Amino acid sequence: MSKKSESPRKTRARDDRIVARWLWESFIRHRTGFIVLAALFMVLEAATLGAFSYLVQPMFDEVFIEGDRARVYIVALAMASVFFGRGLARLAHKSIMAWQAELATAELQSMLLAHLTRLDQAFFKLNAPGILIERVRGDSEALRRVFKTLITGFGRDGAAVIVLFGVAVWTDWQWTLIALLGIPLLGVPLVAIQRLIRRRSTEARLAAADSSNRLDEAFHGIATLQLTGSEAREIGRFRKIMRSFVRKATRAAIGQAAVPTVMDFGAAIGFGLVLIYGGMQIIEGTRTVGQFMSFFTALGLLFDPLRRFTALTAEWQNILASLERTHALLQVKARVTNPPPPHLPVPARAEASVELRDVGFAYDSEPVLRGLSFTAPAGKTTAIVGPSGAGKSTVFALLTRLADVTEGTVLIGGQDVRRMDLAALRGMFAVVSQDTALFDESLRDNIVMGAADVSDAALAEAVRAAHVDDFLPLLPDGLDTLAGPRGSNLSGGQRQRVAIARALLRNAPILLLDEATSALDAKSEAFVQEALERLAEGRTTLVIAHRLSTVRKADQIIVMDRGRVVEQGTHDELLAQGGAYARLHALQFGAKDQANSP
Repeated sequence: MSKKSESPRKTRARDDRIVARWLWESFIRHRTGFIVLAALFMVLEAATLGAFSYLVQPMFDEVFIEGDRARVYIVALAMASVFFGRGLARLAHKSIMAWQAELATAELQSMLLAHLTRLDQAFFKLNAPGILIERVRGDSEALRRVFKTLITGFGRDGAAVIVLFGVAVWTDWQWTLIALLGIPLLGVPLVAIQRLIRRRSTEARLAAADSSNRLDEAFHGIATLQLTGSEAREIGRFRKIMRSFVRKATRAAIGQAAVPTVMDFGAAIGFGLVLIYGGMQIIEGTRTVGQFMSFFTALGLLFDPLRRFTALTAEWQNILASLERTHALLQVKARVTNPPPPHLPVPARAEASVELRDVGFAYDSEPVLRGLSFTAPAGKTTAIVGPSGAGKSTVFALLTRLADVTEGTVLIGGQDVRRMDLAALRGMFAVVSQDTALFDESLRDNIVMGAADVSDAALAEAVRAAHVDDFLPLLPDGLDTLAGPRGSNLSGGQRQRVAIARALLRNAPILLLDEATSALDAKSEAFVQEALERLAEGRTTLVIAHRLSTVRKADQIIVMDRGRVVEQGTHDELLAQGGAYARLHALQFGAKDQANSP
């Protein structure tokens, strides 16, 4: 039978088996030693419950009814030993399983992060950071529950059911059979409830992802919210999302709570029938009070783990809802991958020309680049200008293979970048972008990032050339000062200069500058622009700029609009043409400045 002809139930069962196999092979199989050790302590805990219910009979018949004083001490010591042993066994297995649960969850979260960092930019255009955070942190919580709830529950409660059932049968098999008469009646409602739990749990996880994404956007845009007076609107949106989450999560919780409730209905029938039948036997003298109390204790203790044991099936449905999403995320294939060897060699610095040949690209269905072609000669500076949305930043993503072309070819030194080793290719680039990416580490770590065997002299020179040393005396720990989350401890200009120092230190053959001086004041911009010009000497440099004053000295200027090259030439040549570049220049400097511009 083909997958297309499978019923939804069979498809779901097949998917469940795939996720269960992945769970076993990736996180459980290599931990079976610890799980078996914990299971031994679970069995010991269950055995203490059986011993307790068994000791109830001599406690009633021989101590309370017959008044055997010698037996008081023996039974009391035995009871104390049972509780002492149960406490130690519970502590041991809970400690082992909690340890393994945390290890497995950390392992899964690291696995997810490693997988996500290998995906291309197209994936991140379609998946917001807040949703991905929830996928990594929230959905992986299900794995912790596998160890702390599911495995522990099946081990401990399964052993308790077997032991207590044995005590009940040993005491009176007829009473046991009568007590369990109501259980078969529960099958149909339990199956229906489990299906409901699965559906509601999936809906709740999706709603949780929406709430995480909304929080992420609110915290990252907090200044904008406050300056525009939009706090109430944003709170209203978040409350709407949370109302949806509460409604769906409550339905899932009610479904889970319904499972032990249904079990209680079965227990009520069994207890009632046993009390009638057993009570009559005690009245007739064929059974003792101690026997009934021992059986009743075992049965009472039995229904509690049996109820939890049944509830674990509902918990498994809840866990599967999260693990399926996690497994699906790990199955997302990166569109950008390292090509199989042999790889094309990385061009030398003097030969590192850049060429885009009939390049087309779309992040989703909307084209960004359409037949884009141009060449940036090796060792020269090429500026790329044009209105927002023209596709300028996408060019940088294609050069570094953060994304791959859908049509055409990107070449460096005349060689297709898709046939080069990915790490070696990206090692050819130093990038300073408009959105400076700093991490909550020291400035030293943020500057050295990605560079190998950096000497103190080289670091000091990069710091000086990028004018980072201008503000170092103002920081409490100099280069060892933490940048803060997203570089929040630094001003915009300071963050940009740290990023420029990082690019200087890489000493790569190709330099990509995306509004590299946009956050600097006029004085700092002049210093840093001079440093970048020195850095660009002998390197292939591509500059994205909206301020045309920063690209006048470029060897050539590429003017883009709607994903195509519309003009190409030097600053003077393009002004003389009176086309798109001249109009952009006029908008920024006015007609008078354009006439007098060098």
